[in-house]
Amino acid sequence: METTVTPTLLAAGAPALPHTASDGRLLLAVLLSIGAIVLLITRFKLHPFLALTLGSGLLAAVAGAPFDKLLTSFSTGFGATVASVGLLIGLGAMLGKLLADSGGANTIADTVLARTGPKLLPWAMALIAAVLGLPLFFEVGVVLLVPIVLLVARRGNAPLIGIGIPALAGLSVLHGLVPPHPGPLVAVDALHADLGVTLALGLLVAVPTLIVAGPLFGRLAQRWVGPLELPADTTAAENAETGKTADTAAGAEGVERARTPRFGAVLATILLPVVLMLGKALADVVIDDPKATGQRIFDFIGSPLIALLAATLLAMLTLGRAAGFDKGRISDTVGSALGPIAGIVFIVGAGGGFKQTLIDIGVGDAVSAWSGKWHVSALLLGWLIAVLIRLATGSATVATITAAGIVGPLAADMSTSHAALLVLAIGAGSLFLSHVNDAGFWLVKEYFGMSVGQTLKSWSVMETIISVVAIALILPLSLIV
Repeated sequence: METTVTPTLLAAGAPALPHTASDGRLLLAVLLSIGAIVLLITRFKLHPFLALTLGSGLLAAVAGAPFDKLLTSFSTGFGATVASVGLLIGLGAMLGKLLADSGGANTIADTVLARTGPKLLPWAMALIAAVLGLPLFFEVGVVLLVPIVLLVARRGNAPLIGIGIPALAGLSVLHGLVPPHPGPLVAVDALHADLGVTLALGLLVAVPTLIVAGPLFGRLAQRWVGPLELPADTTAAENAETGKTADTAAGAEGVERARTPRFGAVLATILLPVVLMLGKALADVVIDDPKATGQRIFDFIGSPLIALLAATLLAMLTLGRAAGFDKGRISDTVGSALGPIAGIVFIVGAGGGFKQTLIDIGVGDAVSAWSGKWHVSALLLGWLIAVLIRLATGSATVATITAAGIVGPLAADMSTSHAALLVLAIGAGSLFLSHVNDAGFWLVKEYFGMSVGQTLKSWSVMETIISVVAIALILPLSLIV
């Protein structure tokens, strides 16, 4: 069977790679390129940006595509992805940096914990992590939450793993399932899914998943791991208690604040982009007229770029100015947020180039044909592909990008809700079984002072539970919506 490229699947302005390849050759090209990416990242410790770039070249070479067309295809995919997702990553980093440096994170934590008894501490930590996790990258969220977790464990004489797992689950669930995190955003862009619908369904799936993988599993993990000693160095906890906060993005030792923002202002700022994007999704259902003035307004203010931009500008007042920052300090804070995320933007961009190469050589069409013959659910197929790449590379972002590129054409004929569920299925698969090839694994291990075995029994199992519970909710949900 011969496979040709369908023009409608190409990114705007991207010429097809003019060749015809058999299914067997396409499969070989995909396996070799993904294998090369995995080997370069895990064995040779090559940066994922370079690994994805080289993998794209190998993909096109094995498939028989001309290299001059490959360059155009890769650069088009790179540019389109950075233009659509890179801006949002930058704005999210600025918002997260303001939240961290202003003391807004501690304001949220202190307010919730002041109203929580000892038995509800795990649930409170899950709630804190979920709220803080909306605008933060996972790694930044971990660094930001560690002082809070240590402080709560000391004040409440609570087991560290019993409140640590719910906090980590809150961050991880949001990272994999809820925009505006980079993974879900990339999948939304690749599958042309509706962001508002994806956000709404993502929150619907995230809540029960967080309950199971967080507070409920935390009790079991506490028995498996046993008691953990709190780190002897209490600087992190003391900083959280005295109003110093770590500069998580730039690595500074800490900064003093004149005062801290109020709880209501912090919460409103964090939730503003979510409310705007959900408002757009609701307007699409209620008004359902693209020419109507009301819907055009909601389409504008509910677009991810405008929603995050509005939240970032608001944060300069409700977080920065409220903490006593002057104009120069606010400018320095948001500016310092961009440097650390440059690597993420390049990885995501290279993933977009790899995805476009996959599409342009005809892999997407072949997958559509294969799934039709095998009668495999597109949602389950997307989850399985993401799981395999996650296990091999250790990167949730790489798993999401690659899986979305492979199964992207399956979303072409899907309804709006099913395309959104495919995004969530891929995101769920990208979280499966974090182990020793994942930087997050070592980050959690070191911060909580666990052995490798203890980390596997707690963190790794928690990630697997999130992935399995999420897909177990997504599949029956696809029969309803």
